[in-house]
Amino acid sequence: MLWQWHDLLAALNLSEPKEGRAVTGVSIDTRTLVAGDLFVALSGDPGPRFDASGRGNSDGHEFVSAAGEAGAAALLVSNDVESKLPALQVTNTLDGLWQLARFARARMHGRVAAVTGSAGKTTARSWLEQILSAQLPTHASVGSYNNHWGVPLSLARMPEYSGYGVFEVGMNHAGEITPLSELVAPHVALVLNVLPAHIGQLGSLEAIRQEKLDIRQGLQENGILVVPYDLARSDVTDVEVLTFGFDANADVAATVQTSADFLSVEVTIAEVNYRYDLATTGEHLALTSVAVLAVIHALGADVGKAVESMSLLDNPPGRGNMFMASGRTIVDDSYNANPVSMTYAIKALTQRVPGRRIAILGEMLELGEQSQELHQEVALACGEVDVVVTVGEGFAHTRSDFGDRLLVHVDSVDHLDLDQLIAVTQPGDTILVKGSNKVFWVNKFVSKLITSLESD
Repeated sequence: MLWQWHDLLAALNLSEPKEGRAVTGVSIDTRTLVAGDLFVALSGDPGPRFDASGRGNSDGHEFVSAAGEAGAAALLVSNDVESKLPALQVTNTLDGLWQLARFARARMHGRVAAVTGSAGKTTARSWLEQILSAQLPTHASVGSYNNHWGVPLSLARMPEYSGYGVFEVGMNHAGEITPLSELVAPHVALVLNVLPAHIGQLGSLEAIRQEKLDIRQGLQENGILVVPYDLARSDVTDVEVLTFGFDANADVAATVQTSADFLSVEVTIAEVNYRYDLATTGEHLALTSVAVLAVIHALGADVGKAVESMSLLDNPPGRGNMFMASGRTIVDDSYNANPVSMTYAIKALTQRVPGRRIAILGEMLELGEQSQELHQEVALACGEVDVVVTVGEGFAHTRSDFGDRLLVHVDSVDHLDLDQLIAVTQPGDTILVKGSNKVFWVNKFVSKLITSLESD
């Protein structure tokens, strides 16, 4: 059992109802609810404390009957509801979820890591989970559950016996990381990178850096902040800092050799040299692996065993996964994009030989007044790409920068003619799909592309 009934009452500071079932999970969505879950009826509007994107008028209380039909064991509600299920009633269900998260964190006595960054958070979190699970029972966030409801939900789902916990922490606006870090209370906090994602909201790269560094605010006593070597400046003096990077002066220093299908990495940690291969491409992913090893070291886990696991790591969906379809290699990096991660992906594409390199690029969102300039920089990075397709308003002013490499520009993915695209491809080509989440990922574009290729 994940939660005994008396622990739910204690976490929520309730005395009623006295009788109820233990629950095996926690859910906020009846579409994915599993029999035995506690259903938390969240409001679509989290209130003024969070600058959440995608505020809506939906209310989880409207889905109580659906939760019962799906097999929920109990309910967490703030309104009176008609249901035969035992209901835990609180003033605010989001606050209630945070209370469950705090209780779950307090009763877990293993080691905890928190991960933030402008790009690659989910990959780093996933790789840490895969590596640490081979050493001790490990609980981690799923998907990109890194905001005001995703972090507490992930914590509330953590079994008491977990040896390690790994949690992703994100932000869209200033002031969001500190309360989430304090909730996670990590022993190790990783800032993977600082890139111009959300610069439209925060205004400058330095403001983004400061917000990301706030992940240290929740560190346990004697906790360790892991940061890229080039971000380690003298203004962070309140915690121990461990640096990583391709600079020989980094605490965890690495070199990388690239090939068409894998990366070879050599890294030095505590004066011990290690070597491993990654079944992926792109120097940015090599750097992510070095950051992961730095966290492993800071947690006190077995670095040698971690290195042995490196060649077996899988990328989360949409983060550089490679598929074969009718002799073409599809690189699915469609989950999200910012100017630096876009450039990284394009560079990795140009390193692939033989065959032509085709880039299907979606616009990058939340770049504010710098949007046109940053899209133009991406366009100029495509000099060694053979064919380019662009989607979205962000790339509308960059057509001349691509020259005759530009096959077509469309305003939305719905206007992209897959038959026209497929007609210019041939076996041996590598096709990169990269763009902000709302361009390709939510439209399941890569699946449609692969299906069309295989049926052609």
